[in-house]
Amino acid sequence: MFKQTPAPVPAGDLAASLAPFGQSRMLPRAAYVDAEVFEWEKLHIFSGWHCVGQASDLDGVGAQKAVGSGANGILLVRGEDHQVRAFANVCRHRGHEMLACGATAKRRGIVCPYHSWSYKLDGELRKAPGFDAAKDFDSSQFGLAELRLVNWHGYLFVDPSGADIDFDEHVAGMEDVIGPYRPEDLTVVARHSYELATNWKVIVENYQECYHCSTIHPELSKISPPTSGENLDLPGDWIGGWMSMIDEAETMSLSGRSGGVAIKGLSEQELRSVMYLVGFPNLLVSLHPDYVMTHLMTPLAVDRTHVECAWAFPKEALDKPDFDPSYAVDFWDLTNRQDWTACESVQRGLSSPHARPGPLAPDEDGVYQFVTRVARAYSGSR
Repeated sequence: MFKQTPAPVPAGDLAASLAPFGQSRMLPRAAYVDAEVFEWEKLHIFSGWHCVGQASDLDGVGAQKAVGSGANGILLVRGEDHQVRAFANVCRHRGHEMLACGATAKRRGIVCPYHSWSYKLDGELRKAPGFDAAKDFDSSQFGLAELRLVNWHGYLFVDPSGADIDFDEHVAGMEDVIGPYRPEDLTVVARHSYELATNWKVIVENYQECYHCSTIHPELSKISPPTSGENLDLPGDWIGGWMSMIDEAETMSLSGRSGGVAIKGLSEQELRSVMYLVGFPNLLVSLHPDYVMTHLMTPLAVDRTHVECAWAFPKEALDKPDFDPSYAVDFWDLTNRQDWTACESVQRGLSSPHARPGPLAPDEDGVYQFVTRVARAYSGSR
């Protein structure tokens, strides 16, 4: 993350979070319940590189989708050259949104629904009604504001600020981890949307540890030992690690059996484990032997987060006449809901004025990676 104004959290409260692992504490309570801290996150953390969806969401020339709102409102558009671009979702006339947040369209131009200003798919102003004969009106000065966008393995990342680090630094160390699974070549066949009454960071912290798995995930623990695996030490903004499966299992499902096809080219280690990754700040990627699952988080309020979960499979699986993705979807929907119940309870607990930052267990080094990442951002550094 780029250099920024420190968050409205006392530096002394962050010192405990930044202490060495084994001595540190969780983030201050304000990080989860203070609306002022949440507004700071929107302006600083979520104004840098963050995931806004998948390239496959924009199917064909002219496909358009609005994500986010207000300061972080973004319009995604697939142009005549088949490339996806990102624009500020702001008409250059009076500032009206080109599309409402979450809305989609497919047409040969971008049209403001307020005064019908229209733009080409590359953002260039095409027509401004009433200005045809206006003296000194230079249409080239009123194109849509284009934002930095990178399509990386099919995931779309946008830097609305234009001031964050180079994208290669953001994903440093990740090519060898994600590349073998070729998520850009997989097909999303199922999606579930959830709206959680919890802060977005609680969701990531839960995702970063299996200390809780024996307690609330009996189905998962049967297939993947909670104490297996280890976390990666990555140089960029991504964090995460892997967990192994029992010898009898082919994948993460209720039975351990796969109803699909293994992704071609994976190593023996990759075929026997699951990689759980956090693309800071809002993308969770789970790499399985036969499918890739993502959770895309959109913070809505300090205590409310929208999560879209998507399951993508290789073409060879979809070609099977009896292919049914429910073996993966049902397993993770059950696991998700177990996690969501816990996360919402954590949020309610943190809302108590008696809540204090707790210590991290020896198995929560993944949580430590995330907590220190956030704490450094709060302090105005990387």
